[in-house]
Amino acid sequence: MRDLTSMKNIGTEMARKLAAAGIRSPEELAEAGAKEAFFRLKTRYPGVCLVHLYALEGAVRDVDFNALPPETKADLKEFSDALKGKGGSPR
Repeated sequence: MRDLTSMKNIGTEMARKLAAAGIRSPEELAEAGAKEAFFRLKTRYPGVCLVHLYALEGAVRDVDFNALPPETKADLKEFSDALKGKGGSPR
């Protein structure tokens, strides 16, 4: 099984946080998707921010998070904004 840090945008700290949120492999991250993974992180670590969500989406797509299309970034920002101050998932 590959390590999360083998994915783009995922460093040691992000991998540690993802594991604490129940995501321990690239396959589990791909299956959960960036939004679900971010929701789990946000529940455990309220300080995670939009850049973390971009990084997760980039990891799932195997691209640097700066290379995400503007429309994808806008969608992810909307998702992140919907989580602020709410206890539930905006799905």
